[in-house]
Amino acid sequence: MRDTNIIRPGENCWRYLNADRAALLVDGENYFAALYEAIKQARYAVYILAWDIDSRLSLIRGESPTDYPAELGELIHKVLAERPELNVYILNWDWAMLYTLEREWLPLFRPSWKKQARLHYELDGKCPFGGSQHQKIVVIDDKIAFCGGIDPGKHRWDTRQHAPDDQRRMDPDNVVYPPFHDMQMLVDGDVAKSLAELARERWHKATGQQLQQAPHYQEDIWPAGVKPDFRKVNIAIARTMPEFNDQIEVIEIETLYLDAIAAAENLIYIENQYFTSWKVAEVLAQRLMDSEGPEVVIVCPKMTGGWLEQHTMDVLRSRVSRRLCDADKHGRLRICYPHHEALGEMYISLHSKLMIVDNTFLRVGSANLSNRSMGLDSECDLAIEAENDDQQQTIKAFRHSLLCEHLELEASELENLLAEHSSLLKLLDARENFPRTLRSLDCEIDDSIDGLTPTADYIDPERPVDSVAMSRKLVPIDEPKSPKKQIIITALVLLAVIALTALWKWTPINELLTPENLKQWISTLNNNPFTPVIVITVFAIAGLIAIPLTLLVVTVAISFGAWPGSIYAIAGSLLSAILGYLAGQWLGRRSVSKMAGSKLNRLSKRLANHGVMAIITVRIIPVAPFTLINLVAGASHIKLKDFILGTLFGMLPGILAITVFANSLIRAVQQPEPVEIAVFILVVLAIGSIMYGVKKWLNRISADT
Repeated sequence: MRDTNIIRPGENCWRYLNADRAALLVDGENYFAALYEAIKQARYAVYILAWDIDSRLSLIRGESPTDYPAELGELIHKVLAERPELNVYILNWDWAMLYTLEREWLPLFRPSWKKQARLHYELDGKCPFGGSQHQKIVVIDDKIAFCGGIDPGKHRWDTRQHAPDDQRRMDPDNVVYPPFHDMQMLVDGDVAKSLAELARERWHKATGQQLQQAPHYQEDIWPAGVKPDFRKVNIAIARTMPEFNDQIEVIEIETLYLDAIAAAENLIYIENQYFTSWKVAEVLAQRLMDSEGPEVVIVCPKMTGGWLEQHTMDVLRSRVSRRLCDADKHGRLRICYPHHEALGEMYISLHSKLMIVDNTFLRVGSANLSNRSMGLDSECDLAIEAENDDQQQTIKAFRHSLLCEHLELEASELENLLAEHSSLLKLLDARENFPRTLRSLDCEIDDSIDGLTPTADYIDPERPVDSVAMSRKLVPIDEPKSPKKQIIITALVLLAVIALTALWKWTPINELLTPENLKQWISTLNNNPFTPVIVITVFAIAGLIAIPLTLLVVTVAISFGAWPGSIYAIAGSLLSAILGYLAGQWLGRRSVSKMAGSKLNRLSKRLANHGVMAIITVRIIPVAPFTLINLVAGASHIKLKDFILGTLFGMLPGILAITVFANSLIRAVQQPEPVEIAVFILVVLAIGSIMYGVKKWLNRISADT
């Protein structure tokens, strides 16, 4: 045992409590089977805290039928019908629109989540701007609790074999998805009671309702099919809670990570979906430079998520990895991904959040090794520090079981190979080219993508930021304007406002600009054969002089309706972009350099030789305003054809969504008849399908490049 403890309650964890039993559940097959059995036995209260949840999730697959349904939503309805004292509380993150296509559509209105007396489903958006509720916790009757990285979502089920042809790995929409690796910890005793307390506190903050503790009863509800890995073990609960309203900042997870790395002697083994935390990377770098430091094995997915994540989080991972590789003076670092040759073009989506230090410290939870998990998102991890030889052997055996899964080895084979090579790093090197292995991850990113991606402050912020301050980061400001100049500009703006107000009040303008007159003008304009030319030209010029593009799109959508508005907006945007491109080409690099600032100067160096995908990237990731990107693209001499195609594909989904959705919504509100409401629903579904198709296309393009 160590002379000093890693876990220190009140410093790097919330509580350090006893559990009679704890089990490590690897991959969805094991977790969901245990969750299924636990929910079946619930009597009084089930708390589910999720980042994502799908009522259609099948918890049991390929098994013989039972008296209870396999689908999560139907299972909950069944146990509620049987037990009049039972209440189920589901708290799901009120997600960003970015994830809409990946989630259960309109969950509040689906039959499985419909409001009823004892099924309580709420969306929780009580978090800072840009943050998320990322805890993955389920508590049953304050007696047992699950905590880790697996949400009860539609793409989470898989076996430890991650077989390439497993037809059970199919989502509720009958779409086959790639293999998925993650884990949860199941606990009882005082740890489960504390997690129940955490869940009730989250519910109170989200809804204002104070829930009561579940009544105590003697019966054991530990799932019969789960064998405990630990007995009579102390477990730490570590949290991330961002500063928000009256909630003070809690950064126990970050502190515990740093303390565990600092205490490592021989081996640090990490599995994590993301690796972008600069603080964790800096401490790891210091240990790698230490001549007596530990070996470090970091297992990440080959690529994270879809096209957007690969062009953001993977870029940040590349930057952090370069820092570690530069520090690895003694050859003790391996950054790997699970390689499974039989999967072909697919790869294992590694989602776990695990750290094992030597044979003495183990942690499993929801926190990624990202900046946002350290201070912006809500997180919860569980950690065990070995207090005797049996616990050390259990931690070691668990790490070996994961290595056996990744390397497709039996436990005895792994033991023999480790003894032969005397080092996990040497063993991994020897198996680099095996069909199933942990293969070295090439974290290098194309310079063009690296140059286009904003800093971590924007993509992966460490602390909550003000939305206004965040938006200002998108536009580079090289030098502050002088106070005298700012005062003059402010005075001129105020005078202009006063003048416009006076004109409105004391001239006939106020009689001309009435809603009726505006409507009549628009009608007249629609009847003019030159209307398309006029509208598109005005739109293009307005965009060229930096009037916000969203404002222009909304204006034409409201004025001319969905389809003419969409066509005008797309054509006007393209024409405005081309005019800006030609202006940038005419002004030349030097003039645009003075206008754009240092960040966009760097951007211009990346655009010239990287075609359509470069333009799509800067249209989707808002690194700078629309007009400035057009000028820089022209000055960079990117091909006009590539510029036009990139602009079209990058902006088409957003313009369609704004124009069609806004127009249909207005009609449904103004004429709330069944036909208009049905049309609105069809419009939403159509837009969703288009956006999904564009996203799939981008994923294929990204894979090819």
